[in-house]
Amino acid sequence: VMLAAMWCNGAVFGIQNSCGVLFVSMLQLFGGDRDEQLAFKTAWVNSLSMGMVFFCSPIVSIFTDLFGCRKVAVIGAAVGFTGLLASSFVSSIEPLYFTYGILFACGCSFAYQPSLVILGHYFKKRLGLVNGIVTAGSSLFTVSLPFVLRALLDSIGLYNTLRVLCVLMFILFLAGFTYKPLVSNAKDKEGGKKGKFHFPPGKKICNFSVFKVLSYRIWAFGVPAALFGYFVPYVHLMKHVKDRFGDSVPEEVLLLCLGITSGVGRLVFGRVADYIPGAKKVYLQVASFFFIGLMSMMIPLCHVFGGLIAVCLFMGLFDGCFICIMAPIAFELVGAQNVSQAIGFLLGLMSIPMTVGPPVAGFLRDHLGTYNVAFYLAGVPPLIGGAILCFIPWVHERQKSKERAKPAEGETTEKMLENESTLVADGTEKPDKEMESGV
Repeated sequence: VMLAAMWCNGAVFGIQNSCGVLFVSMLQLFGGDRDEQLAFKTAWVNSLSMGMVFFCSPIVSIFTDLFGCRKVAVIGAAVGFTGLLASSFVSSIEPLYFTYGILFACGCSFAYQPSLVILGHYFKKRLGLVNGIVTAGSSLFTVSLPFVLRALLDSIGLYNTLRVLCVLMFILFLAGFTYKPLVSNAKDKEGGKKGKFHFPPGKKICNFSVFKVLSYRIWAFGVPAALFGYFVPYVHLMKHVKDRFGDSVPEEVLLLCLGITSGVGRLVFGRVADYIPGAKKVYLQVASFFFIGLMSMMIPLCHVFGGLIAVCLFMGLFDGCFICIMAPIAFELVGAQNVSQAIGFLLGLMSIPMTVGPPVAGFLRDHLGTYNVAFYLAGVPPLIGGAILCFIPWVHERQKSKERAKPAEGETTEKMLENESTLVADGTEKPDKEMESGV
């Protein structure tokens, strides 16, 4: 199960993070420099794909609760395989919006989330270690896949490369069958022995109570606000390097650097977060957004390829920090019972800025001729989002102090009522005694 989940994490995000290599190939295949809006149009393919992976997360969490990990993962992998295979037969860029940007991405989302849920069925004591190994699959694929894709694109072209990638999805389809559930799901509880399925109440399906927590609302607004420029380097960095340095440098090395240091960042900062108490873990995320924004702004200033390598090393390190501490922060803000759907809602909100950012960068490239302004602007939202997140520890501490004060007030009121009742009792006992003595 762990190896199947690791393959899922690697296949899904390895392809998504390597989209910059496919982006360059799509530009060359579907018009070269003839279309003034080509970078804008093509960027929508990759940004839709990554955005839909996160946009579907709240829906996937509901389906996983209702139908179980195995069915959702297998069907998701089959849908992703179909979308990727259909993408290899298109003759223009527009059909890719549906086949690659929506169908393939939705399948990836439905295959990915059960791979994380099923781990809790099989592992208890070493769940943190297992999650680290599984998420490392993304880094391994991100490191190796760009070079494989470049070799495939040069030798067999874009269409056949997409068909080769279908092999990864087919293996993912088979891996889904290993997710044998060990914990009964909503279907088993509701249907019972008869096997009849009844939907549980709406409140159990969609837990919107997490939005009543002010610190979570700030987090759910601040993180998406920081991500408008997050996915821009992954989509456009390869094209920017080709525009500036031509074919004289191996641009895939940059994705290699991002993948390696992202894996290191997940291990290092995940361990560091264990020593930071409560909601103060948010400050790690603030630091990661600050450095991601700063590194994005540094990209246009690098006129030497070695400078871009250094930038990507730092960006990957703090990207890993941002990803690995999402679950611990959610746990601190809403508690263990609500953490699953809290993360699902956050991922759904994240999908909007992650989808919009790359096309805006492509639009600027089409009209200005360079990516310089696009990368400068991509660094601004992480700085703003990080500033918003700074308020969370203060707000969260105030909420906790209020919750601690409520029981104390309740106890004081109870004591006052007890005192009043004893006084009343004493007042009624005295007349009774006097009457008895008089008799």
